[in-house]
Amino acid sequence: MSRLTIPRWVLAGVALAVVWLFVSGTPGTSSGLAGGFLLGLVLSLPVAYLFRALFRGRSDLGRAPAVVPAAARYLALFVYELVTANLGVARRVLSPSLPLDPGVVVVPLRVESDGAVTTVANSITLTPGTLTMDHDAEANALVVHAVDVSDLDAVLAPIRRWERYAIVIFDEDVDPAAPAPPARLEPPEGDDRD
Repeated sequence: MSRLTIPRWVLAGVALAVVWLFVSGTPGTSSGLAGGFLLGLVLSLPVAYLFRALFRGRSDLGRAPAVVPAAARYLALFVYELVTANLGVARRVLSPSLPLDPGVVVVPLRVESDGAVTTVANSITLTPGTLTMDHDAEANALVVHAVDVSDLDAVLAPIRRWERYAIVIFDEDVDPAAPAPPARLEPPEGDDRD
């Protein structure tokens, strides 16, 4: 049985057409959305074709039944974490007496593809209170600054959940249910403890 594949630049064009719906002020009616999406395709497919060197290879459409739910869960989790983190940072700003324990955490990853690592790293950075500082390619670990590392599990929990979904989305050769390598706190700058 042959697999149904499609050039990645076509998928990029379709994704850009969806983005067009959000940025163009398309009316929320079904005919408005359909017309906006078609206009988005007319504009985005030629652009994606021109830049097809950035979208090499083909994508297996047979993976869609696994990828779409994982991507939806990833997005829902990201929005939840984004709202929760904004509320937490706002609480800290409005109550400056709350203790802070900022620190740097090294988070070993199971995902290895550039797309998966970038997606997880950007999700961390876009969430208030955390920032991806670096990616150690040799150790395949993210260096993450968090505003409060007193509860390391609370810092790591969303990162590990994002990573589990990214394993499915990016078709990584890892079992999503397998335990993740342990993270570690980096000693504060200038601390000579060994």
